[in-house]
Amino acid sequence: MNLTLDLQSEVPIYQQIRDSVVDQIARGHAKRGDPLPSTRQLAADFGINFHTVTKAYDLLKREGIIRINRKSGAVVHKHPGIEPADEMFVHAWRDRLRVLLAEATVQGVNRQDVLVHCAELLDLFEGDEE
Repeated sequence: MNLTLDLQSEVPIYQQIRDSVVDQIARGHAKRGDPLPSTRQLAADFGINFHTVTKAYDLLKREGIIRINRKSGAVVHKHPGIEPADEMFVHAWRDRLRVLLAEATVQGVNRQDVLVHCAELLDLFEGDEE
């Protein structure tokens, strides 16, 4: 799994790890059952505290995206298209999307550009499906 972090970003590192894992799964670069690096290995690779990685993995576990087993470590649990999204997730996702669209509107991004950007990003995720 090829995770990317920007250690200079204002986005917390644990959130970047979480987002990068989700992105890799959505793009088809990580599939159900694939192992994630251990918390200590990932922390060493990026030169960060392993508790930061643990926080990201705990968040992914709570979201049902990964499973953690003491013997086998963290593995991908969710994969696009296997299970439909539950209603609670969709409601929370719409709330986050509303804020992102409001930010785009306030910053002057027009409707057509929003739709074009959304289509381009969705193509990233749909292009690697099997």
